[in-house]
Amino acid sequence: MVYYRITDWEASERPRERLAEIGAQALSTAELLAILLRTGLPGENAVQLGQRLLNTFGGLRGLHRASFSEVCAQHGVGEAKAAQIKAAIELGKRLRDDDGEDDRRAIHSPADAADLVMYEMAGLVQENLWVILTDTRNRVMSIEKLYQGSLNASTVRVAELFRAAIIRTAASILVVHNHPSGDPTPSPEDIALTRAVVQAGRLLDIQVLDHLVIGRGRFVSLKERGLGFDGL
Repeated sequence: MVYYRITDWEASERPRERLAEIGAQALSTAELLAILLRTGLPGENAVQLGQRLLNTFGGLRGLHRASFSEVCAQHGVGEAKAAQIKAAIELGKRLRDDDGEDDRRAIHSPADAADLVMYEMAGLVQENLWVILTDTRNRVMSIEKLYQGSLNASTVRVAELFRAAIIRTAASILVVHNHPSGDPTPSPEDIALTRAVVQAGRLLDIQVLDHLVIGRGRFVSLKERGLGFDGL
């Protein structure tokens, strides 16, 4: 790869100047990372360093999943640059989630629910189970993060999934968990857990809207597939 310092480029080709002129959306991911990194190192400018990080971690989603120490350990990065990258990714997540208390998001479809959690869950390296509480208009009341680790019907206490819903008098819940492998295909254990949760919801008069399995950039709705929602 030919090395040119960014300061040697024409002003109109430099990432910062291009962002000011034509907007951030027009820049490549490597160029946006270069603005965060500010400098490269001998033999590798900031854009090339940004591209190397993307290649190493498998894209921006991989950078999100990587730990702070893993990013720090990359040649030419260090704590300051790693912190800037992680902070920018977290700001993006918070912007996505910031709808305001008076404008709570309503869930009208499995995609609506997946959109709430996919960004964060895609960055998790362990299996997690969360419960989304909704009111009578299917507006999100809260997202409860309950379990981390290997999940199945024998390790998850079903009653625990309804605790917050009972305390806050939620009308319904939606269960979501991730597959760190990236493949959201439901396992037999996922289906058994869904069946147990749906049965408990009937007894408690709290509707279980769905159970989503989140993968890498895609998800599966067990409700849509009729898995564990027998007789509904």
